[in-house]
Amino acid sequence: MYFKQFYLGCLAHASYLLGSDGEAAVVDPQRDVEQYVAEAAEQGLQIRYVVETHLHADFVSGHRELAARTGAEIVFGARAGAAFPHRAVGDGEELQVGRVTLRFIETPGHTPESISVLVIDTEVSGEPRMVLTGDTLFNGDVGRPDLAGARGYTTEMMADMLYESLHGKLLRLADTVEVYPAHGAGSMCGRNISKETSSTIGEQRRHNYALQPMAKDEFVRIMTTDLPEQPAYFPFDAEINRTGGADPLDALPRPAALTPHAVASLANQGHIVLDVRTPAEFGAGHVPGAVNVGLGGQFASWAGSLVALRTPIIVVTGRDEQVDETLVRLARVGHESVRGYLRGGMEAWGAHGMEEATVPQIPVAVLRRMLEDEPGLQLLDVRRPAEYALGHAPRAASAPLSPRLRAEIAHLERERPVAVICAGGYRSSAATSLLKRLGFHHLFNVEGGTQAWVTAGYPVERPSTTI
Repeated sequence: MYFKQFYLGCLAHASYLLGSDGEAAVVDPQRDVEQYVAEAAEQGLQIRYVVETHLHADFVSGHRELAARTGAEIVFGARAGAAFPHRAVGDGEELQVGRVTLRFIETPGHTPESISVLVIDTEVSGEPRMVLTGDTLFNGDVGRPDLAGARGYTTEMMADMLYESLHGKLLRLADTVEVYPAHGAGSMCGRNISKETSSTIGEQRRHNYALQPMAKDEFVRIMTTDLPEQPAYFPFDAEINRTGGADPLDALPRPAALTPHAVASLANQGHIVLDVRTPAEFGAGHVPGAVNVGLGGQFASWAGSLVALRTPIIVVTGRDEQVDETLVRLARVGHESVRGYLRGGMEAWGAHGMEEATVPQIPVAVLRRMLEDEPGLQLLDVRRPAEYALGHAPRAASAPLSPRLRAEIAHLERERPVAVICAGGYRSSAATSLLKRLGFHHLFNVEGGTQAWVTAGYPVERPSTTI
């Protein structure tokens, strides 16, 4: 059996190609599908099936393009209700890929239609060797149960289903069965996903907090408490994946190369200027009002969360050749409204004598001195609540980075300085750009974030304790 995982850090997304005897299946493909076609050809495989473990909400799938290019059949769980030709599978149904058997089990909970795929290499054994769990079971976590509200299910109903899927089906597999989920650390589909991109049932049984022995009521309570806000683009992407699928990426229009004056004019007309450079580059000088989401991090997820879909976008990059990369990564989450880019970047902006905004970048040593010497300094921690609870710099107030940041920072005073901190400096830079748009001007971005603060040995506060 041939098996390969494709991991996309930008979305913390894992997809899979498996094959045998000249046949192949792709599971949970990303929007840009060329890599699967090329890999299958290199291995002498013909893609026969494109399997979706559920209607993905955090990215636009390439299942329709991949099927069109290869003649493959698209496979969904029976409850998906996909509005295009596909094979609907239920509990216990099987497909053959050469000498490999794919056995489907319905595992609702993250979504009603979720399925997991047991992979049986019949040349070796009649028992499952691995299970592709989609967003039902992650390494270190399980799928959030709050994404099906629009389809008539409460979060509690979904959490109840998830418990049954985990304990009644997945945990009945042998400890040696390998676990390959659809997402890794940083995905917005879970809260505590580990960095490992594969595991085993046994490892998850021992170490996954959500799989520890507990009553169903307690599991439901844990799964439905303190859930992070659902990004606004999630329902939009899920509906694209259910109804028509995405157009091929090469069909997207090429954005216009714009002069600085044209960018300024469009910004005044409501276009969002999306600056995809590093926090340091953004801080040194940027288009006033620009939103910073750097290409170096989980760009697609944060761009989808912080910029409303269909908003006209003007891109600012460090190099003009990054424009195409930006377009692809935005399209992966459904952003297809890039109208242009700043030709020549900020060098051209400065050469035209245009006003630049800045955000000072400060190391943690400077932050510590400021906390000691400037009682008026406000410190804002924009990590997720679970991260904040593990330890934060003294005096840091929690306000997770999200579209609701305006409401979360209502307690801050615009006239006083604000230092913004996250884990490493990426999310905090995005937050400073949003704060500037809300009228905060005396801002600092903390380089290295809480990781650098802890590494330096500085004091850390936790709820009810200080060390």
